[in-house]
Amino acid sequence: MLKLMTGELRPDMGSINIHSSVKVAAAKQIMSKELTQLSVRDFFIHHAPYLEDGIEREIYKTLDTVELTAPLDRKIHTFSGGQQARLLLAAALIQDPDLLLLDEPTNNLDHSGINNLTDFMWGFHKTVIVISHDEEFLNSFTDSVLYLDSWTHKIESYDGNYNDVKRDIARRIEKENQANARLAKAAQQKKDQANKFKDKGGGMRKVAKKMREDAARMEEAQVAVRREDKPLKPFTIPCQFGVSGDVLDLSAVSLPSVQGGGLKVIPLQFPLQMQRGMRLQLQGPNGIGKTTLLQNIVEGRIEGCQVQGGVRVGYYRQDFSTLNFSHTVLESLREVCDITTPEETIRRTAASFMLTGPIVHQTIDTLSEGQKGLCSLARLVLQEPGLLILDEPTNHINFRHLPAIAQALNEYQGAMILVSHDRAFVEKVQVDKVLNLGDEMERFTAWLKSQEEKEPVKKSKAEKVSAEPSAETIKETKSNDEAADQFVGALLGSYAALRLERSGLKRPNIVVKAPVIKKRQAVRTPKETSAVETL
Repeated sequence: MLKLMTGELRPDMGSINIHSSVKVAAAKQIMSKELTQLSVRDFFIHHAPYLEDGIEREIYKTLDTVELTAPLDRKIHTFSGGQQARLLLAAALIQDPDLLLLDEPTNNLDHSGINNLTDFMWGFHKTVIVISHDEEFLNSFTDSVLYLDSWTHKIESYDGNYNDVKRDIARRIEKENQANARLAKAAQQKKDQANKFKDKGGGMRKVAKKMREDAARMEEAQVAVRREDKPLKPFTIPCQFGVSGDVLDLSAVSLPSVQGGGLKVIPLQFPLQMQRGMRLQLQGPNGIGKTTLLQNIVEGRIEGCQVQGGVRVGYYRQDFSTLNFSHTVLESLREVCDITTPEETIRRTAASFMLTGPIVHQTIDTLSEGQKGLCSLARLVLQEPGLLILDEPTNHINFRHLPAIAQALNEYQGAMILVSHDRAFVEKVQVDKVLNLGDEMERFTAWLKSQEEKEPVKKSKAEKVSAEPSAETIKETKSNDEAADQFVGALLGSYAALRLERSGLKRPNIVVKAPVIKKRQAVRTPKETSAVETL
């Protein structure tokens, strides 16, 4: 629908009527690979080429609106998923649209980002059409809802927010079911009466025929009660057989360097040894490095993040980069299976995630984002991992599927690391430990600051040491003073003996032992100087 509004697609029938003076801009739910290679400046020029001459000022203004700081020469692919979501929104806003189209705008955003987006929506006084599976977000600002009925292929319009719509739909369904039940009962009564009269002669046969016609009209009068999208059926992610002991040793994490220049590996204040059955939730604001840390764990890039040898890691990435987009669904599922896995098992697993019929022969790049998510979940079921790593698994997924996903995670018997900004979903998942990278970053930053504060003190002490003798120097000086005293005493005794000899008295035996004076540059006490001169 959004692509029809932006002109990317043309309708097979009917028409889309948008006044020529209305400027339309859309914030897509994912960043294309081509755009990720651009710099921030070129990214905005791509979306608003008519602003190229004075675009810098507009870029900074728009980035401030979405609460993002970014150098204009920085490449898009270096931003986190949440930061890219803000850039997509900013790219639409810089066009100053009359009609703003938002496709899953809360995906990848942290709580702060969602709150900022909600505040923006309240202050945006133009028309907005938003697609979102985030009920809380929808209820915070919407005043009308367009519902696309996949069964009747009609668009239904409702007033109010999403909760109002759900209530209205539930009431309507209840009324329709009651009306259908009354009609069905009346129709059956007509049929029963018709059966009694059909074998009787005379005018009773005409009555029976009339009753059957009435019953048929009653059955036709029954309305097609709307059917909601089917939720996922309960499923299980099997744990790798034979996994025991410490599955993951997590004693250090990679965080963005506060001094710039990439990542900094820092030790955790409380190292973690994740064992089979342990569930860890990874928290932190957008851009703190959650996705990077997960990737480092999977690829073994840094010390302090060691996965036990032989443990299979099931990795659900928020950008689906673990999928080969040129593979079909069946090929993608076979990729993670044991070679002995029967084709029937693979197809049955695909069907349990609503990947049926011709869909299994489609390439991954032709699937919707929601279908890519379901395919990724199906791969985890077939892979049977010993360590499960999930990076924003609720993004793009219909919220009706989330209870089944939460149940599967709670029943999973291996070790698990979860990243999710969906508070309602996280509340349904049993978590044993929370690691907040934002807190670790604050602790590390505070430690760096304390080291910087100590540096001038160390320098001052060093200068003082060069001006005053150290304790060791004082000790050596004291020892040399004592030696000098003994030496001077011996010299004076010798001098007295020599005078006695000159006066004709008996000559004494004179033994003078030179003192052992430790050599020290530029250190000589007055007594040592006097003793040397006398000698």
